[in-house]
Amino acid sequence: MKAICVIPGKKNSAHLRDVPKPRVADMPDGRGVLVKVLRVGVDGTDKEINAAEYGAAPKGDDYLIIGHESFGIVEEVGENVTEFHPGDYVVATVRRPGSSLYDRIGTYDMTTDDVYFERGINLRHGYLAEYYVDTPEYIVKVPVGLMNIGVLLEPMSVAEKGIIQAYEIQRRLRVWRPRKAAVMGSGTLGLLATMILRLRGLEVTTFGRKASPYVNSELVEALGARYVSTLDTSVTDAAKEYGPFDLMFEGTGSSAVVFESAAALGKNGVLILSSITGGGKKLEVPADKINLDFVLGNKVMFGTVNANREYFEAGVKDLAQGSAQFPGWAERLLTNPVNGLENFEEMMNILTSPGNAIKVFVNVHPLPSNEMDRTRKQAAMAN
Repeated sequence: MKAICVIPGKKNSAHLRDVPKPRVADMPDGRGVLVKVLRVGVDGTDKEINAAEYGAAPKGDDYLIIGHESFGIVEEVGENVTEFHPGDYVVATVRRPGSSLYDRIGTYDMTTDDVYFERGINLRHGYLAEYYVDTPEYIVKVPVGLMNIGVLLEPMSVAEKGIIQAYEIQRRLRVWRPRKAAVMGSGTLGLLATMILRLRGLEVTTFGRKASPYVNSELVEALGARYVSTLDTSVTDAAKEYGPFDLMFEGTGSSAVVFESAAALGKNGVLILSSITGGGKKLEVPADKINLDFVLGNKVMFGTVNANREYFEAGVKDLAQGSAQFPGWAERLLTNPVNGLENFEEMMNILTSPGNAIKVFVNVHPLPSNEMDRTRKQAAMAN
């Protein structure tokens, strides 16, 4: 079969390659699920792996199939699989277990192992291929009504994990009832976090760099949230006007924004950090003031990465509720389709070029036309 691969450690090595097609029998105990890949979302992670910033091939291979945001349809199942049937729409999780206690109890996204396994990222092949095979434990069913937007579920799961864990942490306060939230960043992750928080009834202020109006600010406002451009208003000033913020979700990739957010967090507030900042940037920050306010204000700041199936399942529910409450909104995030694995250069060019892309995705196989027509008609009736 065809797959988009890189040579880990070699810059700009993305290429199309013939690789062995996986089989249901590759999984032990008759528990294999063969999935025909329909769509794969791509993001900065794929760009950075192609730039040789990180990523490693599975043992025995000198190449890595990239792509960690999957959506597909079950084609075949093993004799001991009862959870799925051919024709089911599914997404697959990304992280795979290691050896720590957390891995063994199913929370493999919280591993304490130094070596971790992520499909399409590190030591496991990904989903930018015609097929993949896995076991039911790492596959999540998607309702047919979410077929057009199912490829958003991996980034959705990341936002879900951060927000769900924030609420779990804040149980310490007994009566924590957040009213105001801030989302730092208006890309795919920030937009999905904004939707989740609006579904929970919070007043949300979402920050972006660009001045409004543009598509991202319009998407924020379509949710009933507030868009603030940092070109016009600083985070500190916005917190005074629209805060205090009880919950802040930071996903910009900028450590400067992390510390600015920490300074703007309200008392008894929680700050979720999801940025990956692998550079060597140094900043001057009001460290004493931030520390003092965190201590006296009983504030929390924590990091979150990846997600296990619990958060994918939460993402399915919220994406379904969001589609009902905000019809057609999620489809507007899918801005840049690339048709076919053979157009991998176009995919990488979009990822590396400045532009207005929100979500870039590859159409590996066409969505079934009968279902696509039906969901389009449903969306038209809802509008």
